[in-house]
Amino acid sequence: METRVSSFTKEVIIGGDQPTVLIGERINPAGRKKLAEALKAGNLEGVRKEALAQAQAGADIIDVNVSTFGVNEVTLLPQAVQAVMEVVDVPLCLDSANPAALEAALKVYKGKPLVNSVTGEEQSLMRVLPLVKEYGAAVVGLTQDDEGIPNNPERRVAIARKIIERAGAVGIPCEDIVIDCLASAVGADTKSGLVTIETVRRVKAELGVNLTRGASNVSFGLPERGVLGNAFVAIAIAADVPCLIVDVAKVRSIVLAADLVLGRDKRARRYIEAYRQHQKLSN
Repeated sequence: METRVSSFTKEVIIGGDQPTVLIGERINPAGRKKLAEALKAGNLEGVRKEALAQAQAGADIIDVNVSTFGVNEVTLLPQAVQAVMEVVDVPLCLDSANPAALEAALKVYKGKPLVNSVTGEEQSLMRVLPLVKEYGAAVVGLTQDDEGIPNNPERRVAIARKIIERAGAVGIPCEDIVIDCLASAVGADTKSGLVTIETVRRVKAELGVNLTRGASNVSFGLPERGVLGNAFVAIAIAADVPCLIVDVAKVRSIVLAADLVLGRDKRARRYIEAYRQHQKLSN
């Protein structure tokens, strides 16, 4: 199963025998006061800088999220997408819970984006999936519904199946669906990581679609968050999650190492090239 997304000039393939794809998560005002204030003022310079920094750090795709209190997403999201397209050539992930904002961004995007996201909630399914089909995008499906995020793999798999079936009903093929099995803080529930990984295994085995996963939520509220995040990233890759939503600069070395150990880096070329690049910058 290969999920293909693209910018105007570059294509990225998720899944198959490809190396792990990294989606840069830094263009998101959640918990970032300076970025939130800049977005409220309509200042997109920080967005451009983050896009460049993530591309230089090795992001294959860049997530663009401008959702914060006091911002008109319908106006600002397409502006932010335009700003990012001006400075980097990697594909984008259009990130909003507002269907009108998603459509406004889809109208200006050049290429085939990833839409983040649709859930198992009826309103989301009815409003987001037709947009994905109309604009020929790929979509991230979150395993939550009107009752929230289930705490067991069975319910999450059922939601994933529902999303895939509803997407198919409007003409979206399975290869254009990337399921996010979601992860909660292990500090609040030490079994939550196991639930996520078991859901990943079952979605892969029973539904056959590609998957993505963010790593930041797992470590929330605990010390040494980077250590926990890196551990979760390596475990997710070993569980065959081909796409991760991360702070690329912090985890790329772990991802390259995991890909190499798992036989996804022929002759260790990517690992060695990254090492040489790091040495060059250090000197």
